[in-house]
Parts: sequence; C-alpha cells; structure tokens
Amino acid sequence: QVQLVESGGGLVQPGGSLRLSCAVSGSIFSINAMGWYRQAPGKERELVASITSGRATNYADSVKGRFTISRDNAKKMVYLQMNSLKPEDTAVYYCNRISPSYSWGQGTQVTVSS
Repeated sequence: QVQLVESGGGLVQPGGSLRLSCAVSGSIFSINAMGWYRQAPGKERELVASITSGRATNYADSVKGRFTISRDNAKKMVYLQMNSLKPEDTAVYYCNRISPSYSWGQGTQVTVSS
C-alpha cells in the first residue's frame, strides 16, 4: 500500500516562496516518474511539474521559471520549490506517480494572498 504525504503549504503574500515536500512510502520509488499537481476551487486537477527517475524535469507554462521540482531517492521524497508566487497559484497541491497514479494523498493547501 503506497502512501503519499504532502506538507509545507501555507499562506504567503504575492511574490513570496514556499517549499512543498512529499513523502512516499511503500513503493519502489527510484524508478518512478513523479509529479506535483494542483487543484484550485472549481477547477480540474492539473499537472504543474514532473521529474523522471533520471531527474529530467518538465513544467507547465504557468509555473515555468518560478517552480523547481526535485527528488531524493534515498529518502523517498519529492520537493517543489515555489518562488514568485501569484494569487493564481492558490490551490491544494498533491504529489503522485505520473502513470499510473497511486491513491491520492490529502494534499497541502497553498494560499497566495495579501
């Protein structure tokens, strides 16, 4: 049974930064491509960043240049460094395997507001 536990969200002012963390248990973590997703109220969940087992990364256009995804295979952790945050980044953020996905964790709320 794979468990995903996201943390690090909070309330931040526009232009601020946050670092999200995701702990993955119960999987052969190192071989899986992982991603950070977000879901804003009334919107579909979207993939914002992904990282392969070889650490190749990809980003949605809306976060490119502001967000950085990374992973620590030894610790089974995935991170999302978010800089220059905007109000439109407000959402619940989730991590998951790219495909097929595991059961979703509880996510972590990010609110960008002055």
